[in-house]
Amino acid sequence: MTGPLAGFTVLDLTRVLSGPYCTMVLGDLGARIVKVEQPGKGDDTRHWGPPFVGVESAYFLSINRNKESVTLDFKPAEGREILERLLARADVFVENFRPGTLDRAGFGWEAMRDKFPRLVYASISGYGQTGPRRSEAGYDAVMQAEGGLMSVTGDADRPGYRLGVAITDMVSGLYCAQGITAALLARERSGHGQRVDIGMLDTTAALLTYQAANWFTTGETPQRQGNRHATIAPYETFTTTDGAIVIAVGNDEIWKRFCAAVGLPELASDARFTSNKDRMANYQEMRPPIDRVFRTATCAEWIERLNAAGVANGEVRDIGQMLNDPQLAARNMIETLMHPTIGATRVIGAPIKLSKDPASVRTPPPVLGQHTDAVLKEIGYDSERIAALRAKRVI
Repeated sequence: MTGPLAGFTVLDLTRVLSGPYCTMVLGDLGARIVKVEQPGKGDDTRHWGPPFVGVESAYFLSINRNKESVTLDFKPAEGREILERLLARADVFVENFRPGTLDRAGFGWEAMRDKFPRLVYASISGYGQTGPRRSEAGYDAVMQAEGGLMSVTGDADRPGYRLGVAITDMVSGLYCAQGITAALLARERSGHGQRVDIGMLDTTAALLTYQAANWFTTGETPQRQGNRHATIAPYETFTTTDGAIVIAVGNDEIWKRFCAAVGLPELASDARFTSNKDRMANYQEMRPPIDRVFRTATCAEWIERLNAAGVANGEVRDIGQMLNDPQLAARNMIETLMHPTIGATRVIGAPIKLSKDPASVRTPPPVLGQHTDAVLKEIGYDSERIAALRAKRVI
């Protein structure tokens, strides 16, 4: 096993997306991930679809590489004993139950801190472990709504939209992975673990950045503006003869180059559009001539002109077009793994590129319970005991 987290063991009691995304990142970075799943059922996403590849859910396959699957019901005494043995060997414990659930089961932070003082205990929940809303459930769509994202996503004259991916789930997983690595670094200095408490509402609030700053500054509620940027112009989508293109004019020098590239030099010298502040104030007058000129050529033609002028731009592509970009292949961002039941399967690669200890995609998403026997033997269970536990449906 390679990577900067090689040698660390993560006990993963998460399911669906936020937690599994977190542990996938840790696994890519070299940690050993032991995923604990419900016997006979497993992670909920094993059943989410279509599409399925055989009996395997494409959703599950997308976020569970580099993990070992152990089936375990930790409610009976035998299951509790197994979970405690696994915890005794773990560096990190990750869970995304509602706050209080594991406390009632005897595996909450307070109990585990006393038994395993070096353990990094990470929790992801909708609203965090404290506060008046701590007991409420958190799902991505709910968080995009409650967190204000939907209020600034979509056209001004239509209801707000949620993003096309579960952004709050994934950002919560990323923040959790960052918190875990920071806690492990702190443990190297202090010898003690600590709790990582991630609330999805918190991470969604952190995404608001300049939208929140705009409200702090003016007291005015930001509105949906379609593909326009709230503070930069022009920074949006334009229609071409064969599709759509996004342009990003990030400063006044780029504005001059942009105007020359699209054949509108008169706009660059127009006092109404000289600075970004001016362009924002006079947006309704600025946009129409730009819109008209983009409708006269193809995306490819505009991309060539804008790239030559050093103006950031990009075609609005579908998922298939994006995944076939040779840039992704050059960066090892499409990986092929051999799955034990469905054969070759492609997954997105690891985006963290390290020069010395690179992240890697090593093993395919596991089938349910694939590693149960091997892991239990590591913690002292023989084949006869394992068979008895399976007969009782503990594993």
